[in-house]
Amino acid sequence: MALKIAIGGDHAGYSYKGIIKGELQELGYLVQDFGPDSEASVDYPDHVHPLAKAVVSKEVDFGILVCGSGNGVAITANKYQEVRAALCWQSELAKLAREHNNANVLCIPARFVTVDEAKEMVRVFLTTAFEGGRHQTRVDKITTC
Repeated sequence: MALKIAIGGDHAGYSYKGIIKGELQELGYLVQDFGPDSEASVDYPDHVHPLAKAVVSKEVDFGILVCGSGNGVAITANKYQEVRAALCWQSELAKLAREHNNANVLCIPARFVTVDEAKEMVRVFLTTAFEGGRHQTRVDKITTC
């Protein structure tokens, strides 16, 4: 069964979101788009909260968020205890976010990476397994509230 991927962000990430969504669909992933639907200015939390809730409820397997810096979407997504959103700007960070942190949401800073870098980060993120072991012990200590 194909993985279900949620994608969203803000106006600064809109064009990258569309490109990434198309690539994911071509690769056979099921993609749920949480917006925005244009480059018109939006408030990113309006798109991040529904995406994060879909990750928490397991309606989707992973989330991808794209905004200008990646910071706003990461901060918002990480308000949910079951979300581990990782801000990445190179594929090695995306790999480590999965391997060591069991990240389930990738946050991409569109203003600081190329489209090709973003696509490669997504590919790496979605195909890298969590190592578990000593890393699981650490991940278990993240949610303390």
